[in-house]
Amino acid sequence: MIKVLIVEDDPMVAEFNKRYLKELSGFCLSGIVHNVKDAKEFLNDEQVDLILLDVYMPGGNGLELLHFIREQNIAVDVILITAAADTEKVQTALRLGAVDYLIKPFEFERFSQALVHYQEKNALFGSKKVLNQEDLDNRLLHSEQRQSGESIEELPKGLTSSTLQIIMTVIQSKEGSLFSTDEIAESTLISRVSVRKYLKYLTQLGVLEESLTYGIGRPVYYYILKKDKLNQVSNYL
Repeated sequence: MIKVLIVEDDPMVAEFNKRYLKELSGFCLSGIVHNVKDAKEFLNDEQVDLILLDVYMPGGNGLELLHFIREQNIAVDVILITAAADTEKVQTALRLGAVDYLIKPFEFERFSQALVHYQEKNALFGSKKVLNQEDLDNRLLHSEQRQSGESIEELPKGLTSSTLQIIMTVIQSKEGSLFSTDEIAESTLISRVSVRKYLKYLTQLGVLEESLTYGIGRPVYYYILKKDKLNQVSNYL
């Protein structure tokens, strides 16, 4: 689970961010604070992975907190969610290592995109101890370029090569055994809805074989890798 701290002085906006976060699997809310002072105290007592940070707050702005985090070498990532849209503040946030920047007001789709993109990078770091140049170029440093480049044109809308690679790595680790959407979602920390889209597409390619099992509750789809069809997906990775 990715532990998230919301730093937002407006209670209504903080509540919206909380509700949005609940819609995404793989994340848990560690806390909500309303100013920089309380955020520093929280970070001193609790370990979090990601901060959703506002800029304009009483008693110190979010960029000051971001400066503090970097000066203290606190191992936490930051996504700015703010009405601050001037170039100087955006540049400062990015130079200080903000992983994304959302300008208020924003839609859930953009919020989800930022969180899922962070989740994918986090999953990649968790799945490998050593990264090669291809990992850096294709899945981290230039992922935005790939999303507008040739490989993404070959994939259906909403699917990315980097996420496909993460999911395929987990699938291949199953060594030919049956698995469900929930199992892949749990292993990759990618939302169940997103994983389902990739598994459906891999089934269409013939890389996976799908079966439906009825039991107590909702029906469950199970999949098995067809190793002889792996070449069908290699062009997308």
